[in-house]
Amino acid sequence: MSVAIESADLSTICQTAAAAPKRANGNMNNNNSARSSRSATGSNTDTEALEEQRIGWHRFQPQVLQRFCNAKWALFWLCWGGALQGLIVNGFVNVNISTIERRFGLRSRQTGLVASGYDLASFMCLVPVTYYGGRKGASKPCFIAIGLLLMGLGSLIFSLPHFLVGSYRATIAEANTCEPNQTYGLQSQACQELEPAQLELGLESLTWTVWLFFAAQLLHGAGASPLFTLGVTYLDENVSTKMSSVYLGIFYTMTIIGPAVGYVLGGQLLLIYTDFLHVDAADLSLTSDSKVWIGAWWIGFVFAAVVCVLIAIPIFAFPKSLPGAEQLQLAKVSEAHASNSVQKGKQKLMQAVLSLFKNPTFFFLNLAGATEGLVIAGFAAFLPKQIENQFSISPVYSALVMGLITVPAGGGGTFLGGYLVKKLNLACGGIIKMCLLATLVASFFTSCFLISCPNAPFAGVTTDYALAPTAEAGAAAALKLQANCNANCSCGNNYDPICGIDGVMYYSPCLAGCVEEQQLGSLKLYSNCSCIERPDVDFSLPDATNVMCESKCQTLLYFVLFCFVLMLFTFLATMPALSATLRCVQDEQRSFALGLQFWVVRLLGTIPAPLIFGALIDESCILWQESCDKQAGGACLVYDNFYISRYMWLLALIGKLCSVVFFFGAWWFYVPPSEASNGNKQSNTI
Repeated sequence: MSVAIESADLSTICQTAAAAPKRANGNMNNNNSARSSRSATGSNTDTEALEEQRIGWHRFQPQVLQRFCNAKWALFWLCWGGALQGLIVNGFVNVNISTIERRFGLRSRQTGLVASGYDLASFMCLVPVTYYGGRKGASKPCFIAIGLLLMGLGSLIFSLPHFLVGSYRATIAEANTCEPNQTYGLQSQACQELEPAQLELGLESLTWTVWLFFAAQLLHGAGASPLFTLGVTYLDENVSTKMSSVYLGIFYTMTIIGPAVGYVLGGQLLLIYTDFLHVDAADLSLTSDSKVWIGAWWIGFVFAAVVCVLIAIPIFAFPKSLPGAEQLQLAKVSEAHASNSVQKGKQKLMQAVLSLFKNPTFFFLNLAGATEGLVIAGFAAFLPKQIENQFSISPVYSALVMGLITVPAGGGGTFLGGYLVKKLNLACGGIIKMCLLATLVASFFTSCFLISCPNAPFAGVTTDYALAPTAEAGAAAALKLQANCNANCSCGNNYDPICGIDGVMYYSPCLAGCVEEQQLGSLKLYSNCSCIERPDVDFSLPDATNVMCESKCQTLLYFVLFCFVLMLFTFLATMPALSATLRCVQDEQRSFALGLQFWVVRLLGTIPAPLIFGALIDESCILWQESCDKQAGGACLVYDNFYISRYMWLLALIGKLCSVVFFFGAWWFYVPPSEASNGNKQSNTI
């Protein structure tokens, strides 16, 4: 029994929506000759084919819209869909990772799980979506539009934790100065009784929000799976071979610009206070430079949910194939890997999988895609956080830096890769060699992560108190916060970092021994601080302020330049690798092959990547924000810059070297088809 008969009716809705209404043929004259009858039947078949290639929503197919029924307009709307996916998943989600960790007391392992949810859903959905969506008669635009609606629902759910939890704790104005002989709050006493060896924060446990974020990411992944498989093949089927790389290059360039815009826009939204609807941050003397500032991370997701619905509407209108697609398919030349075991005709699901994996070029391209996906997914999730902590800059500035790197390097590299394939008229073997060369160059520039800054001085954590030794030498980081200079302050445990006039960060005004607090606009000024050593400067200046200390490290520019080159050559190989995958398999296998490759990339690359990166980043933490409830976890307050940079470098280098090996294997085992097998088709000049 054929695949079409055995398959479940997964695509029935999309097939029905794509099919134009069949019109009655009218009464036919019974005296017509057999030749006239065959001619009328052929005419009706042609008419039905033309009806199925009209743009519109079911029966509503106005003539004025038919001018948009072409590949260029299909590319236009698919580009918007791809950019929106990048804006949400690789932009808003990633730029807000550190903010979400601080707001809900999460660790990088937990946010790594959230980031993996997207790829886990893609892993589960890609094979059935591409298998059933790639069937003859299925409407790829319908699958894509439904996916966009799912992405919109996921974005709406992602914003829900903001509305479901109470106001951020910084909205409660509390005195946090040194008051000798003051008593602890009840919660602080309870924490000390449980574990007197640690300084605790006593935060409400909000770790349940992880599962809400995770569910939203599952919807994001399920919704995006048709876009990057059926959307790519839809474009490839409706344009010539020569123009396919250009169209796909433009499409993937927009998917790179989307995250770049997400970094920049998401960073700007972080300048708005998270509870701005009912709290004025100026009344709390908070600025975006404060370590306890939480920006309005949730606004972008609400906006994205609305845009998803708006973009899905025109994509629903496109037919399952555009006018002229059949002629373009007949003119294309197959460049599939030559194999004596190629099976013709329809295959069952497992037969199709085994047939593809017996293709060594396709097999090694999958492995290369997995290692590249590992590196890119890890960068996307945690590179903004690494930049923020490594160079002591705010999340807003970190997002801007990522945007400046991603727009020209990611977008330019993706477009340039597709353009070079067309300009040089590369065959499949030449495309793979181009990927190999680009990845080899990129592996050298992973050394950008060796450019790091020493840890900023943080009293009791990375440096001793200047005026008094710590209460117990060699104790854990939490114990080092207690020193002789603040021993009589009976400090609470609120994390409210300040920058002393000596250039040292302090955990709170109380632990810095500050007695007086003065509010000046959006700043808080502290004086009479017993733990802060004043240099010979103007004594009218305060001892400390509630802002971050300015970093003296000047290596950020060098890091940006080297990281730019790394990104450029990384994305330079993405478009050619996709073209090589589409060319090394049989024409009828393209949709399924692309879905299977994405499945492998998710399983071996992008799903474990955030978990691996997140776990190693947690290992470099030297001061945790904890709660009395050990199950509540807590965000990291201070990282060791040396280890966080070395971990990122090792992961990037190992991933790139593996990609070099796999691209070499794909090129080495590739066997181009004999010219005789393509003798009945035209040359690749269309």
